[in-house]
Amino acid sequence: MADPSLLGDVPTPSDPRIHLLGLTRRQLSDVLEPWIDRPFRVDQIYRALYEGGAEDFEAMTSLSRELRRQLQDRFRVDPPEVESHQPSADGTVKYLFRLDDGATIETVDIPEERRRTLCISSQAGCALACRFCVTGFWGGGRNLTPGEIVAQVLAAKRLGPARAPSLNLVFMGMGEPLLNLENLEQALEILFEQISWRRVTVSTAGVIPGIEQMATWKKRPKLAISLHAADDDRRSEIMPINQKYPLADLLKTLRAFPLTPQEKLTFEYLLIREFNDSLKDADLLARVLSGLRAKVNLIPINPDPSLGESMRPPAPERIDAFREQLLRRGLFASIRRRRGDDVSAACGQLRAPHRAPRGFPGTTTRRRS
Repeated sequence: MADPSLLGDVPTPSDPRIHLLGLTRRQLSDVLEPWIDRPFRVDQIYRALYEGGAEDFEAMTSLSRELRRQLQDRFRVDPPEVESHQPSADGTVKYLFRLDDGATIETVDIPEERRRTLCISSQAGCALACRFCVTGFWGGGRNLTPGEIVAQVLAAKRLGPARAPSLNLVFMGMGEPLLNLENLEQALEILFEQISWRRVTVSTAGVIPGIEQMATWKKRPKLAISLHAADDDRRSEIMPINQKYPLADLLKTLRAFPLTPQEKLTFEYLLIREFNDSLKDADLLARVLSGLRAKVNLIPINPDPSLGESMRPPAPERIDAFREQLLRRGLFASIRRRRGDDVSAACGQLRAPHRAPRGFPGTTTRRRS
């Protein structure tokens, strides 16, 4: 389980001015009250930030020059620096953001014909040490602020195509979102004004308290669960968090999670060659998910030198056979198409290149036929 010391808040920035990016309407009104003589000015600033994408007060031309100067002296709205962007041959783009304290995060923009998906990070690293994840190889990092979460979306919208199709958000980037739940919820309150909550998915490795808290939200994004093995022994082997939140407890929590009539839980299942990819594994997965309104997203693991030779995808025919077995057992299953792997932007490949990697506590993964 994650070391709490690795999940702290952002250090005190060198710039003493209050950062407005990431504040909700109510918070913005409270902070600006001594400086704003008319309430509608707060709305102008709020819309300039989150609809107009203003990166400084000079861009807020609906405000008087004097007010802009006063705000500039006391507050800041500048987003994290976009240090680099790497386009993939398939159109995917990976962004590297440098934060105030020097930490870095990666965000991925995945365009498709009818939609565009942004893969958002929630922490500057990840302390869960999942054996298949490059982010975990680099080790734990701090929680992102609401502003740093929202800024990823604003930057991708600003730098992406002018006429983009409908936008989806998936919190499947760096970090475990439900270990940063308070900041995530605040960021979503802002984002939900621009993007329907039905187009947002939050993925978790199985943090039960976070799932229970998320179940109480009035506007709940879709929930995805990184499962990757259907028994405790193997899941604990590749996902240490399973030792704290074992499958039986996790599934009990998920059975109580409220869903709309058309909604299903998404279970992400990485297929690892000769580890969890047999027809018997498919049968076990179907039994474990029996009775749940579930769909399975099969993800052939994306190799990376940091993961070692044991982390390889099965042959295509074995992947297809696994899916067909799930379908025969009555489970809807799809295979995620690999995107952005030529720039290390595919699932499980994001990293924190600003520091040396931590490595994994253990590197042996059992093989089975």
